[in-house]
Amino acid sequence: MTDHSENTTENTSEGQGNMGYSPIMPMPTFSTFILSLASSALVQLGEAPDPSSGKMEEDIALAKHTIDILSMLQEKTQSCLDEDEKRLMNGLLYELRMKYVVKR
Repeated sequence: MTDHSENTTENTSEGQGNMGYSPIMPMPTFSTFILSLASSALVQLGEAPDPSSGKMEEDIALAKHTIDILSMLQEKTQSCLDEDEKRLMNGLLYELRMKYVVKR
């Protein structure tokens, strides 16, 4: 008979709220989603190293696409975001757009 009483986050009542997420892989929220997109845009702009290779590379067309996705999300979600999410979205888009203009 196999013992299935391992103490994992998924198996504890304490961990049911976070579904096994950790600081390494945070629970998905709107904020973490847009931060992830913004991080990708920074890599594409050559402002941050690619996490898989460690190299600084630019893909300006892909960066523009990612910024456009964030802009579309801003437009589609503007009436349902809380003030912190709006501030985060506005700040990220401003910074990314300024970096994009410099790179073009």
